[in-house]
Amino acid sequence: MDRPAENFVSRFLRLIRFSHTIFALPFALGALLVAANGRPTARLLILVVICMVLARTAAMLFNRLIDWSIDQRNPRTAARHLLVNKPAAWIMLLVTAAGFVFASAAINQLTGLLAPVALAIIFFYSLTKRFTSATHFFLGLALAIAPAGAWIAEKGRLDLPPLILGTGVICWVAGFDLIYATQDVDFDRREGLRSLVVQLGVAGSLRLAQWLHGFMLLALIGFGLTANLGAAYYAAMPLIALALVYEHHSAGSLDLAGMNRAFFQSNAFVSALFVVAVAIDRWI
Repeated sequence: MDRPAENFVSRFLRLIRFSHTIFALPFALGALLVAANGRPTARLLILVVICMVLARTAAMLFNRLIDWSIDQRNPRTAARHLLVNKPAAWIMLLVTAAGFVFASAAINQLTGLLAPVALAIIFFYSLTKRFTSATHFFLGLALAIAPAGAWIAEKGRLDLPPLILGTGVICWVAGFDLIYATQDVDFDRREGLRSLVVQLGVAGSLRLAQWLHGFMLLALIGFGLTANLGAAYYAAMPLIALALVYEHHSAGSLDLAGMNRAFFQSNAFVSALFVVAVAIDRWI
């Protein structure tokens, strides 16, 4: 039998979908590697990873708390509130948000000043479904903070390459969130929640997701050009494109299990391949 502490940790990680940290973290690390010309200090690398994990954990906790009653009514998410009780979730939210602010302040003055702004943006996403159908793009913006923040951590300023990369992240995240949101179209319509899937329908949303992922590829190429990346980086682009094609092919079948599997596998592959390609380019 698991000890209570281990059981709580396991349930907490399930609540915040910790495995999905792999989606945004590689884009932060890729931006950091480019900004540092492949050689960030160990201290900075550790602080950026800590900031990423804490920010995402705080954002997920805020999302769970704000949507607590909504999730209980959704058959797909009805068991979430059983994983961790609400007071414990509030305590963990305060701890992780404060930890993010302190870790950001330990990097440099600008990251410290911008940390509350970053938290405000990533928390704001959870509220958007109540008043706009563009919620998927706000989620993309929340994740796009990662490469911008990592660049500022190294350079102490924001330049064009992370802005282009951030635009690509927005398109990528909005696209895969549209695919994921097709699972909840009936529930969202009944609850009066805003979503482009409700507005455009499933077929229209899947077409828009394809366009967005096409723009994401263009943005990745633009990032490579502005960051002076070489052949090793561009060699990864066809593989990223194939992963996205696989995701859309699986989504087109509308098989729930296949969609969830493709969602995680293809997007984890995209983000991991991106940072590997950047690392190879900067280290050879």
